[in-house]
Amino acid sequence: MFKWSNWLHLRIPFSFYLMPVFFFALALTPNHNPERLILVFLALHLFLYPSSNGYNSYFDKDEKSIGGLRTPPKVSLGLYYLSLLFFAIAIGLGWLINWQFASKLLVYGLVSMAYSHPIVRLKKYAYGSWIIAGFFQGCFTFCMAYAGLSDFGWDVMFKSHVFIPGLLTSLMLWGSYPLTQVYQHEEDAKRGDNTLSLKLGVRGTFSFSAIWFLVAGLGFAWYFSSKGQMDAFYAFLLAMLPVVLYFSLWFTFVRKDEKRFANYSWAMWMNRISGLALNAFFIWYFLENTQILQVF
Repeated sequence: MFKWSNWLHLRIPFSFYLMPVFFFALALTPNHNPERLILVFLALHLFLYPSSNGYNSYFDKDEKSIGGLRTPPKVSLGLYYLSLLFFAIAIGLGWLINWQFASKLLVYGLVSMAYSHPIVRLKKYAYGSWIIAGFFQGCFTFCMAYAGLSDFGWDVMFKSHVFIPGLLTSLMLWGSYPLTQVYQHEEDAKRGDNTLSLKLGVRGTFSFSAIWFLVAGLGFAWYFSSKGQMDAFYAFLLAMLPVVLYFSLWFTFVRKDEKRFANYSWAMWMNRISGLALNAFFIWYFLENTQILQVF
């Protein structure tokens, strides 16, 4: 369990790319509390996401690059138990807030397990896995974080002022999700996983993602403008500028040579740029919407 290779497969730093969902929820949550903030952050980013990464790595047994690991080491049974330990700790931390938040963590974890477990293996269903992964990493996680941060129950997830911004995060993830698969076609095909990117092809993946990025951008533009937050609207456009420029440049190179440019390095730089831009924007948005001295 404690082999270094097992810890590598948890890919804890990779949680950084999902932090914008947390910071967006934090910016909109009405009842800030330092203890709950720390518990929710740790439960999600230090334990739940790494648990999911390790669990899926154990069943995927990838031999080539995966998100956050250029050369993944061989998996062992210890990784399986380590991922379950992290899952249990995440639920335990959630229980310190309330049982509803803990149960949300449980649901998320079970769905993520179904992604790669051979009995279900959602990953082999192109559109099904795309919808489910984007919804749970986006909308469900946003609602879960919002509820945990304010000590709310399940009912808050069905309120429009929570569900709508949560859905916007899913729109963004539905655009980026296929790009994370664009360099894994050979290995996915070998395992029989008919991923969405494999189904669409390399160029089709980029065109598909571009459409969903546009939809997400329009959605956020509508959201901020409808709330009269034009500063946030312009700040969001500014934050997205480097992401759009990089994506456009990458797509241009891919059209010229798919094999050379649809690779791990380019995909990870897309993650880094979008992660930095979105985290910076939503932290700024949180600061704009919150009196920090009241939080701490």
